[in-house]
Amino acid sequence: MSVATTPRLALLGGGFSTDDDGLLDDWLLGHARASRPKVCFIPTASGDAPAYIDRFLTAFRSRACEPGVLPLFQREHDDKALRAFLLSQDVVYVGGGNTASLLAVWRVHGVDRLLREAYDRGTLLCGISAGANCWAEGSHTDSFGPLTFLPDGLGLLPGSVCPHYDSEPGRRSGYQAAVATGELSAGWAVEDGVGALFTGGALTEAVTRAPKAHLYRLKPDGNGGAKERGVPCRLLPQTC
Repeated sequence: MSVATTPRLALLGGGFSTDDDGLLDDWLLGHARASRPKVCFIPTASGDAPAYIDRFLTAFRSRACEPGVLPLFQREHDDKALRAFLLSQDVVYVGGGNTASLLAVWRVHGVDRLLREAYDRGTLLCGISAGANCWAEGSHTDSFGPLTFLPDGLGLLPGSVCPHYDSEPGRRSGYQAAVATGELSAGWAVEDGVGALFTGGALTEAVTRAPKAHLYRLKPDGNGGAKERGVPCRLLPQTC
């Protein structure tokens, strides 16, 4: 199998964190560059919560992949080993939690730079909630308690991201207001159940495990508001 080198990342509105059917995770693995990919879970945003790690390992050990975990609060690798470990991964899967704290911890350990390098080499980057926010230039977040805008991120995906667009009160109105005022740049609103794949920064596939879940593109409308455009999503087939 040829090795993909085009930078790719995926925003997830579900997966093992929230769903039992495994549809989004199976879809994700279908885009890995190896038939039996190495999949690294990074649980930094949750403070390396043990239960979250266990849930990942339970979900992925039963799949055709090699799951691993990168803890940073009890770091196991020196700088050289950390780089070698991350660059050997086919998929990096970032969990939910606190986006602002995640970014701060990554920068202290140099993980932000290593993820950029892995991305440029073709590692598929992905995640849910904070793990989706982190790849963009900014995001809508509850990192500071109340929902607000965070004009910070790795910037691998142009624009901004809002997760849980349909499931958390205040998400839709808050993100629309932030885009309308320019506090966040134009971006992507991800409803729960959706998966969006970006190749070289451009959307190349959108799927959903739930018929009513959508992906939206938001831009300023030029009149002090925000224009919301729904993106067609392919419905993933249910498995028995």
